[in-house]
Amino acid sequence: MRLFPGTCLYLTLLNRMKAKYFWLAVGALCLTACGHKHSDDEVGHHHDHPETETGSEITLAPQSAERFGVRAEAVSIGAFRPAITVAGEIVDTPNSSSAIAAPTSGVVKYAPHMMDGTEVRRGEVVAHISASSLTGGDANAVALAALEAAKAELDRITPLYEERIVTAKTYAEAEQAYKQAKAAYSASAASGQAVSPIDGVVTRMLVQEGEYVEAGTPIAVACSEEMLTLRADLPERFRSRLPQISSANVADPITGQVYSLDEMGAKRITSPKGIASQRGYVPLYFTFDNNGQLTHGSYLKVYLLGEPVEGAMSVPLSALSEQQGAYFVYRQIDDDCYEKIPVKIGANDGTNVEILSGLNGDEQIVVDGVVAVRLAESSRVAPEGHSHNH
Repeated sequence: MRLFPGTCLYLTLLNRMKAKYFWLAVGALCLTACGHKHSDDEVGHHHDHPETETGSEITLAPQSAERFGVRAEAVSIGAFRPAITVAGEIVDTPNSSSAIAAPTSGVVKYAPHMMDGTEVRRGEVVAHISASSLTGGDANAVALAALEAAKAELDRITPLYEERIVTAKTYAEAEQAYKQAKAAYSASAASGQAVSPIDGVVTRMLVQEGEYVEAGTPIAVACSEEMLTLRADLPERFRSRLPQISSANVADPITGQVYSLDEMGAKRITSPKGIASQRGYVPLYFTFDNNGQLTHGSYLKVYLLGEPVEGAMSVPLSALSEQQGAYFVYRQIDDDCYEKIPVKIGANDGTNVEILSGLNGDEQIVVDGVVAVRLAESSRVAPEGHSHNH
């Protein structure tokens, strides 16, 4: 196809104009898209805004705050009991445990599924003691046979004595033989059943399955779950603070659940006899009503509570946000605005922590849903027209 003179120049200019208008259209579209109103339901978008600084506002729509469980409450000012955090264990004590003994001599066979930690009821069979396979036979079977023979002889002599056919001496001898045979025979021994004397939990199996034991030998230990004893190991360096410690909070390291021993009727007691303490530690003991919440042998984190400090400022531990070794809380300014505040913390009791500086005491602090506020902070969003002058 043959082009007229100047046609190539004309097409070149036309293409350049089309490209210019094309990019102008794209730019207008981008401005329109970027200028749309952000949804209140969004926690945040990633934009190239400067990093959020401490003290700047963090926005989070009320609908989002409700969905993520964000809740604020006033800073607490009042009595606070600083605590020493130590390790502890629920231990057996003589007044809370009972031995389960073999009723007869023989070989031990535990009940199905019986092991440490098994719950048992009073009178429940823990093990069977069998003497049938032993050399010499079963002594209880011999005793039962002797009892039955003595009873039969007494039953035969009694009507003869009443008719004066036999003498009183003969009757007395038959009666005495029966009483001796009855004393020698034990129904529980004959059954071979070792039963729990209390409601509780089997905490220790003292003999192995198939092991031979003599009558009266303890084969297991059961402990009551109604009243438990906590041993807390206080390091020697805190010995001077012993007189101040009267109670404790305990935390399950697996679930994180914190229990107040004050609410469980705890009493501090003297060291029970027969329980060894660890070198370098002072053992403290507390008894408390359990109500099925804790079990024997549990290892716990223990917060030994000291004397109350009046006028202390504290917040729930859930309110703290740790970032690179520093601690912060989030103050709620209004329904959709928050502020990050650095704080210096003191001791905690497993539930609350003392605030030494950073707050005035009149703030509303986020205590639930802190993670959601922190995510909103990281998103660095400031909706158009959003401004607070406080």
